[in-house]
Amino acid sequence: MDGLTAWMEKHILPVAAKIGAQKHLVALRDAFIGTMPATMAGAVAVMINAIIRDLPTQFIDGYNGNEIPVIREIIGVNGYVWNGTLAVAGLIFAFSWGYNLARAYKVNDLAGGIVALAAFLQGVAFSYTNTLATEVPQSVVDTINAGSADTGWSATVDGLTVGGWGWLKLGHLDANAYFTIMIIGALATIIYAKLMLANITIKMPDSVPPAVSKAFAAILPAAIALYVVAIINFIVGKVSDGQLLIDLIQKFIAEPFLNLSQGFGALVIVQLFIQIFWFFGIHGTNVMAPVLEGIWGVAQLSNVNIYQNGYDGLKGLDAIYAAIEDGKAYYWVRGSFDVYTMFGGSGGTMVLLLAIFFFSKRADYLTVAKLSIGPGIFNINEPVMFGLPIVLNAIMVIPFIVAPLVTTAIGYFATTAHLVAPVTQQVVWVVPPILMSFLATMDWRAPIVTIVCMVVAFFIWVPFVISANKIQEGE
Repeated sequence: MDGLTAWMEKHILPVAAKIGAQKHLVALRDAFIGTMPATMAGAVAVMINAIIRDLPTQFIDGYNGNEIPVIREIIGVNGYVWNGTLAVAGLIFAFSWGYNLARAYKVNDLAGGIVALAAFLQGVAFSYTNTLATEVPQSVVDTINAGSADTGWSATVDGLTVGGWGWLKLGHLDANAYFTIMIIGALATIIYAKLMLANITIKMPDSVPPAVSKAFAAILPAAIALYVVAIINFIVGKVSDGQLLIDLIQKFIAEPFLNLSQGFGALVIVQLFIQIFWFFGIHGTNVMAPVLEGIWGVAQLSNVNIYQNGYDGLKGLDAIYAAIEDGKAYYWVRGSFDVYTMFGGSGGTMVLLLAIFFFSKRADYLTVAKLSIGPGIFNINEPVMFGLPIVLNAIMVIPFIVAPLVTTAIGYFATTAHLVAPVTQQVVWVVPPILMSFLATMDWRAPIVTIVCMVVAFFIWVPFVISANKIQEGE
């Protein structure tokens, strides 16, 4: 075991440290974190609506919250909150991404956020067209086409078509846009930042106020960056017969990544990396945040939005399952990790604390466990990670890696087998584990699955806690 630890310290730790300090990945992680005030507000609104509008329908026949005074009004207010948060999460993320990336390059961060947001908005749909195939009398066709310039309607004997300009497509402004924003926002912001660092700017006299001088300095780099993105959008439209870059990225990059994320092997790999990074004292969840949030976080926001709005005429869980069949919703999302593997923090350390209370004879372990149980209830496990410690602890590394992999398997297969509902709500990570399970899924069976995961993880940890007793006695 000492040899394995030494090998990992030599070959894996340097790589992990470089990844954890890589400025683009750190900026991406901070960009996701920066959206939390808005996304969590939207998540609270969706959760309240789920509790008062959707959940009772599982137990009360004929229940309709939209017909009940006060409840109907609360649902409406929450709808407005959703409109300004999760419905336009892409807009919020675009600014946060540009802001944090510019900050990583140590240039004007406010301008960086604006550049990324403007670059993203260039490529979204500003118009719509819908066609209804139906037989239309020639006289009606003539009447409609005569006023088409004013109404946006046109017709043939085979159907009606309506179109308009100035309508932003909501599906381009929500979490579906994250992949496009990560690519286009990064390109525009990096060009802007490089030009700023190269001092290719408009110089103002020293007498000009600093705020004005900073704004003028950003004009030329920002304009060049936005024109580069505009040319890319123009070329893509020409060679793809008018298709938008955001739709192509969604089809050929985002959807394959999201579909790949639903395989059990992908979960094993990302969970393994989280635990290995933590073993070396590097915050594994933070290091893997670009992957967790960029893939499974996007999947989670898709589930939240579908649960809120319905899908194909269906509502609630029925809408989620129908959308999963069409590849628009997902069994396993970012919150699934929190619900089924991170009770007490990464590694499921809440059950380690319980194992220590029941089986440890070591005074140091018991002292650390007493100090760690309070934070652990709220999924904060730094006290036990560094106090026990688990970091670089050859005895604890095996259960620390194995337990989350096993509980991931339990949660994953229970979800895909429809034994428990997928995560459809975004719940802040400090909510205690079993309560989190229910709130995240709106399914009473989810806490049972979490308890099963905790019990299994407990018995994985126990032999190693007992072994630690023997090591102390041998010393």
